[in-house]
Amino acid sequence: MLKKRLTGIAVALAVTVGGSLTLAAPAQAATPAIQITKAYYNSPGTDDRSNSSLNAEYVKLTNRKTTTVNLKSWTLRDKSSHIYKFTSDFKLAAGASVTIHTGKGTNTSTHRYWGSGAYIWNNTGDTAYVRDPAGKTIDSCSWGSSGSYTNC
Repeated sequence: MLKKRLTGIAVALAVTVGGSLTLAAPAQAATPAIQITKAYYNSPGTDDRSNSSLNAEYVKLTNRKTTTVNLKSWTLRDKSSHIYKFTSDFKLAAGASVTIHTGKGTNTSTHRYWGSGAYIWNNTGDTAYVRDPAGKTIDSCSWGSSGSYTNC
């Protein structure tokens, strides 16, 4: 009788303070608003620093939100702190992608150019980071020394 009464009190207490004795499942990581979806870190052919070779090295960013994101003041960087910054308004529509090439070119709504005369992404392994205007890392993508590109 005492055991039954204590069990009833425990259940009543649980309902009063929390409603249940079950444990919550761990939260799933949310998909980042802006995601690195591809890094082509080893451009095809000889690394001769020609503009076409430099531009064959790139990182693709994709907007995973259902609304447009203004990338003004967002950055893309590597482990060595080479930094590409969206310096003016750049609105990336929901589901759209933009490719940031290492070399020189004319910026468009789908292709941006770092303007570098040297390779940014290390063929032997590196990490790309995308950060919001506050400097918070929103997404990253790493690779090792095999292959030429990775889908993140």
